[in-house]
Amino acid sequence: MNHATAAAMKTSPSDTGEGAAEARILEVTRSKLEGQVRVSGAKNSVLRLLAASLLTSERIVLDNYPDQLLDAIVHVGMLEALGKSCTVANGALTITEAKAPESHLQWEGRSIRNTLLILGALVARTGAGSVPMPGGCDLGDRKTDLHEMLLTKLGARVWYEGERLFAEAPGGLTGAEIVLPLRSTGATENALIAASLARGKTVLWNPHIRPEILDLANFLRRMGAKIQVNGQESIEITGAEQLDGIVHRVMPDNMEAMTWVIGSVITGGDVEIHDFPAQDLEVPLIFLRESGAKIFRDGDIAIVRSGRPYPVEISTGPYPGINSDMQPLFAAMGACAKGESRIVDLRFAGRYAYLEEFAKMGVQSAIRGDTAHIHGAAHLHGADVRALDLRAGAALALLGMVADGTTRIADAWQIERGYDKFLAKAKALNAGINYRT
Repeated sequence: MNHATAAAMKTSPSDTGEGAAEARILEVTRSKLEGQVRVSGAKNSVLRLLAASLLTSERIVLDNYPDQLLDAIVHVGMLEALGKSCTVANGALTITEAKAPESHLQWEGRSIRNTLLILGALVARTGAGSVPMPGGCDLGDRKTDLHEMLLTKLGARVWYEGERLFAEAPGGLTGAEIVLPLRSTGATENALIAASLARGKTVLWNPHIRPEILDLANFLRRMGAKIQVNGQESIEITGAEQLDGIVHRVMPDNMEAMTWVIGSVITGGDVEIHDFPAQDLEVPLIFLRESGAKIFRDGDIAIVRSGRPYPVEISTGPYPGINSDMQPLFAAMGACAKGESRIVDLRFAGRYAYLEEFAKMGVQSAIRGDTAHIHGAAHLHGADVRALDLRAGAALALLGMVADGTTRIADAWQIERGYDKFLAKAKALNAGINYRT
């Protein structure tokens, strides 16, 4: 068992392990971010590619692999539990198998949302599958009904037993027309994965098209599935009898890139960001510039020079708009601005719980209807706070860099679920940040 698998097999956040932040407090002090940083492979892409690797018996190589990302480490452990062999070397993950994967994922460690995609891949490849109920960030009402519906439309029988979700299609999946009642990233991904081995043609109406979806579609297309994306209207997938192995580069993480942009702005820093995915951040960059970010670009390099944070006014929505993951980071920018910022999250209306943690640092806010009103604080102070999810944790770490005194973040392991080498990169940018037991 390699170190990645060992870390993935932890059963609770109190366990310790190489490269993990569980059971430690992240201490952050006032800092000015300066220097160079390179964006890692994207969490929201690599997890989907890992699930899709179950569709083939052939060798898959993922370049630009974020090997310290905790959710990726958990996912690799799940692949190995299903019979895959996974090795990391020179920034790449190689996935091979000696026999077809098990249909039953037996997993006692921390669960992730991606178990739903594993289920889709297993039933497509083996005719059956069962997985633990999904985990991930607690963002309110995140049901599994869309995933159940699309697998049922493709000919599978889906049911629950205890804390597990089952699906079976002994004769294989069959293409169908599927209409999503709302634009769901996860359901779109599962439809792409499951339909790539289904007989015939699947048409998915009302998909959520975003960069990670296009990356997954390209990945599956190169493996042998026929996929045509018709904008936000529909995706047409013609399944293959079998899919090939490929070498694929994981796209850069736009959420990480935006985190360093906002960190530079609010700390008055000067950060040069390499492998910057500007093409995936066109709309957020407009709002960031309007809110005080001074961003200069040269190819895939972005230089963010200090600037002054102004109030933000955003509403989340489907790509190319601002996704829900981004709003805690925009809230951190608003918390450092003079005046009132307003944020509306149309996807997860209950995703404002982190504002209670902001309040401990001196940020005043109020929730009226679906809108969070944030009053920027002239002076923030360090406090004992908790990372409620990975983006809220990153936002707290950024606020700790502009606060007087020391900010102590409990459950900071959440940050490393979605950021590769977050501590090392922040320290290389001169951040006062360290873990304490």
